[in-house]
Amino acid sequence: MDVDFPLYLISDRQQLHPDHDLIGAVTAALEGGVTALQLREKDLNSAQLFDLGCQLRQLTRRYNAKLLINDHIDIAVAVEADGVHLTEQSLSISHARQLLGNNKLIAQSTHNISGAIHAAQQGADFITFSPIYYTPSKSCYGAPQGLDQLSTICHQVNIPVFALGGITLQRSAEVINAGAAGIALISAIISQADPRRAAQDFIALTKELAADRSN
Repeated sequence: MDVDFPLYLISDRQQLHPDHDLIGAVTAALEGGVTALQLREKDLNSAQLFDLGCQLRQLTRRYNAKLLINDHIDIAVAVEADGVHLTEQSLSISHARQLLGNNKLIAQSTHNISGAIHAAQQGADFITFSPIYYTPSKSCYGAPQGLDQLSTICHQVNIPVFALGGITLQRSAEVINAGAAGIALISAIISQADPRRAAQDFIALTKELAADRSN
C-alpha cells in the first residue's frame, strides 16, 4: 500500500475545539482533503476504541481516506483499518508484519536518529519523527529535535519521514525543505474552529512545496 498522502492527521479528543466532537472535526478535515488519519486515543479501553474505530472506518471509506490505528493491532484487524501505527514500545515491526501481511501500512513513531534507522531497517512503511518544534503533547520526549536532525534522518532512511510536533502553516515550508515527505498534525487541525479550512490550507501548501522540490 502506497504512502501517497502529504498530510497525516492524528486524533486527540483532548485537543478538540469546543464547537466540535471528534467525529465532527474529522469529518470536516476529510471534507478539506485529508486522506490519512491515525486513531490515537490512549485513554480508551479496547471496546471503546473498537466502537470509535468502526465509526471512523465508515467515515474514511466514504472519503477514500486511509485509517491507521495506534498500537492496537487487534483493533486494526477488527475494524479493517489500512494499517497500524506503532510506538517504540509496541510489538516489533516484523511481528506486526506477520500479523497484518504485506497489504497493510505499518508506521512507527521515532524520536531520535537510531530509532528512525531501526524502524526503516525493520520494514516500516513510513515514520513520524518528533518533536520538531516544542509542543506540549510531545514534551515528555525532551527538547525539540529541530530541522537539522530532521534533515539528517531524511537523508539516512529510504522511507517517507513525516515531521511532527509544533508544526504550523508558517513552519511547513521549513520541514518540507528539510526533506520531510509530509507533515503529521494534531492541534493545527483538530483544535481549530474550522478544521475543513485548516486542512485545505495545509494540503494546498504541502502540494505546492512538493511540486517546487521536484522541479
